[in-house]
Amino acid sequence: MSTRLPWIYFYKTYVVACVAQKQEKRVQHALKETEFLRLRRSRLGVRDFEPLKVIGRGAFGEVRLVQKRDTGHVYAMKILRKADMLRNDQVAHVRAERDILAEAADDQWVVKMHYSFQDAANLYLIMEFLPGGSTRSGGAGDMMTLLMKLDTLPEESAQFYIAEAALAIESIHRLGFIHRDIKPDNLLLDARGHLKLSDFGLCTGLKTSHRTDFYRNLALAKPSELTSNPMDSKRRAESWKKNRRQLAYSTVGTPDYIAPEVFQQTGYTSACDWWSLGVIMYEMLIGYPPFCSDSPHQTYLKVMAWPETLLFPPEVPISAESHNLITSLCCDADSRVSSLSAARSHTFFRGVDWEHIRDRPAAVAVQVSSIDDTSNFDDFPNVSLKIRE
Repeated sequence: MSTRLPWIYFYKTYVVACVAQKQEKRVQHALKETEFLRLRRSRLGVRDFEPLKVIGRGAFGEVRLVQKRDTGHVYAMKILRKADMLRNDQVAHVRAERDILAEAADDQWVVKMHYSFQDAANLYLIMEFLPGGSTRSGGAGDMMTLLMKLDTLPEESAQFYIAEAALAIESIHRLGFIHRDIKPDNLLLDARGHLKLSDFGLCTGLKTSHRTDFYRNLALAKPSELTSNPMDSKRRAESWKKNRRQLAYSTVGTPDYIAPEVFQQTGYTSACDWWSLGVIMYEMLIGYPPFCSDSPHQTYLKVMAWPETLLFPPEVPISAESHNLITSLCCDADSRVSSLSAARSHTFFRGVDWEHIRDRPAAVAVQVSSIDDTSNFDDFPNVSLKIRE
């Protein structure tokens, strides 16, 4: 009798624990169900956000700084006009952007999307707001603005930003996506000056809805003579800066950073994003991208003829390691540095602490005055803050 008592005691204890565990799971499920029903009842809309300022404009919409009325949290609201997207075959691009942002929700290298909704006129993506800090030379919400203000970067600073961009590129490739549009405009700076990747409108994955023939106009343009530009590096940099902002906001954009195999439309891999990284590195060190021209078609022709047009101006000296990495990125896809492991082994990145790079101070020191600091963004004083629903 006495030998059975411990067994019965432990059995009863086990049963009580199981019942308590089941009851706790029921309570948790009920709480989740209540929260789900509450969210369904309170569908988000434009009226849930207080518009503060327009911080960006594009061909198909604009970006606003907004504040959520119930929580006070500040976000960047990306507003995309449905009519314009349909007219310009952009629906697949927006679907791609939404899908990858949802899949990369917890990725430290990707701008976070918090909500998305729509009405009859617009699509709305409620994004993490990255103020970009204020550099010693002025604001820099993204890498494009930073390069326009500083002209060129020291090689140590370029090493930092190219290493972070490489980590960001690798992170979306692990998700099965190819960005296709890596450029300084899409490398945003957070409040500490570290990079995050944005603008996945041309990102392509395995879904057929993402495969829109975006580059057909340039690739099918009538061939013309490839004109050489006799300007020296200083005048070319000035000309590039003069037209850069306009190119960023235009519907055509700039093909300067796009790999040649993307234009050929005969198939490409994730290696195309590493070509773009090489072009960005060239721009950081030289002051302008290697294939910049007076027109997008001329740039396209230069990209396609890259073995002859990828030139390094002698009046802007760079190290042998930098030169080698650029030419290892901007080359045939088969022999290109096209993975993080290959990049990490390159001598240009000697001394980089890849595992803790996001913990170190950014290459260019930044300051943020408040969570809604918009000093690093262009002003749009004549734009009404009222959104037509």
